[in-house]
Amino acid sequence: MIEDESDSESLMHRQTTGEDRVRMVARQLSEPRTANWIASEAGWSHEPTKRVLERLVDDSILHRDESGTHTTYYPDYRRQAMQEAMRLRDSGQTVEELTERLAEMKAQIRDWEDTFDVESPNQLRGTLAEETLDDEEEDQRRDIAREWEHLQRRIKIVGFAIREWDFLAPTTEPAEASS
Repeated sequence: MIEDESDSESLMHRQTTGEDRVRMVARQLSEPRTANWIASEAGWSHEPTKRVLERLVDDSILHRDESGTHTTYYPDYRRQAMQEAMRLRDSGQTVEELTERLAEMKAQIRDWEDTFDVESPNQLRGTLAEETLDDEEEDQRRDIAREWEHLQRRIKIVGFAIREWDFLAPTTEPAEASS
């Protein structure tokens, strides 16, 4: 299996340019990352990676944050959310199916709140210090906290897709520009 993974990884490098890989990595960021991190993930050198990132910033695909010790880059999360809502709308699922999925996600969070007597993922993480837990239980709670945060983000996106179902419908008519 390791051989297959390296074969597919080398195939990716043979069939994509360094710029393509940087763009793919950058668009999938879920948190701010440095140019070095992105270059490493893309398997490309720092300087050309930085040039691609700067073009993505100029094109408003990425944002640059220079407030910390290292410059970081992160995607426009609003754009990502809108694209994900459009993918949900175009996925072939009905609004009723999405509504059911939304209810399932909210029920899962309520279950965790009741099971652990907490109201947030960070409160759940806080129970690691307060209680005597074995390693497996600690790992489980950390995993649940991460999943909880993921579900909170998904709930917002799925809720938006449901609320804006008609607006997100694919159209073949060009949008009218207002002057």
